[in-house]
Amino acid sequence: MTASSSDARDLHVDGARLWDSLMTLARVGATPRGGVARLALTDLDRQGRDLVVQWGREAGLAITVDQIGNVFMRRQGRASALPPVVAGSHIDTQPTGGKFDGNYGVLAALEVVRTLNDAGVQTEAPIEVVFWTNEEGSRFVPVMMGSGVFAGAIALEDAWAARDLEGRTVREELARIGYLGQRPPRAHPIGAYFEVHIEQGPLLEAAGLPIGVVTGTLGVRWFDCTVTGMEAHAGPTPMALRRDAMQGASALMQEVIAIAHRHPPQGRGTVGMVQVFPNSRNVIPGRVTFSVDLRNDDDAVLDDMARALQEAADRLARASGLQVALTPVSSYPAQPFDRACIALIERSARTLGLPCQRMTSGAGHDAVYTARRAPTGMIFIPCKDGISHNEIEDAAPHHVEAGANVLLHTVLASARPC
Repeated sequence: MTASSSDARDLHVDGARLWDSLMTLARVGATPRGGVARLALTDLDRQGRDLVVQWGREAGLAITVDQIGNVFMRRQGRASALPPVVAGSHIDTQPTGGKFDGNYGVLAALEVVRTLNDAGVQTEAPIEVVFWTNEEGSRFVPVMMGSGVFAGAIALEDAWAARDLEGRTVREELARIGYLGQRPPRAHPIGAYFEVHIEQGPLLEAAGLPIGVVTGTLGVRWFDCTVTGMEAHAGPTPMALRRDAMQGASALMQEVIAIAHRHPPQGRGTVGMVQVFPNSRNVIPGRVTFSVDLRNDDDAVLDDMARALQEAADRLARASGLQVALTPVSSYPAQPFDRACIALIERSARTLGLPCQRMTSGAGHDAVYTARRAPTGMIFIPCKDGISHNEIEDAAPHHVEAGANVLLHTVLASARPC
């Protein structure tokens, strides 16, 4: 029996089932502090992938894996030739990740399909649940790798050749865990894309709102900076005669923060990773390598921020005699989302009686790249204290359910119930 379109408008997800799925997946790579460490293309990632694929098959979905390991799980529509309405996110995590970042978007999309199955709702267009490869970029750079290859922003060969710290390549690891598919990523059709995600910031919680309607994301520039001096004994070497790489690096790190402060309100500057050589207590550091993350919602301003960083690096080298190398690692522009998708998400939230507000995402998401191939929209829910990329990351069950319901009605409207 097929539900009518009017019946479909009254649908709600099973919040308890969705929560149970989230907690079950979180046991794969669980950490002592309640988080998840499931880095891309590890054995734990394989276990997580296998579990989600198993759930997809149990929901009657057809599974396709492309050459970068993106997994598409398809619920057929009445008009099978139509490009699918796709929803999802990623299931790889940070080394000290949480239960919700990415995972929520995938399992909420799966819950949408389960709900439609339970109600016997058929749609005109197919619906697909996707999880993208290596969104986090913790083990392999660049970030958002799978969706970037899918969008044509990252060459497949470059992604395959990326290496982790042990020298293993993406292609080798995809093959090892059994997720090196045959389909070219660019060959996979897509009609629209929707992603529900925890906010990873404090704005929704502070406003007391359950839903954020994302209008776009900040642009990002990533750099690796290496400051090279000379190792020497910490005792006999006078301060004036040192070539201390750490002192130069720390000054440049402070400049990263100062640059962000000079470009409010959306300027961001972060030093997140530091490596010191030889990393000995009584040796003056001879080499320091650190990461730089710059963000803004205006690409011209972001270019100014990157230029200011290069100028600061050049000044440091001239004034100190240290060698300073600033190497671009990854970048993507600020990405606005589709106006019709934004309006559809707002309409779905209001139909469900859920207050919402428009907002910009400070974090990058796979939706950044899908927006280059298809109309794209994102839904945010609050996370506790705005904390993410942390083992204590948390979200309230009623917010998790609310966001999934907005996703359900957004996807359903886009795929058109028969």
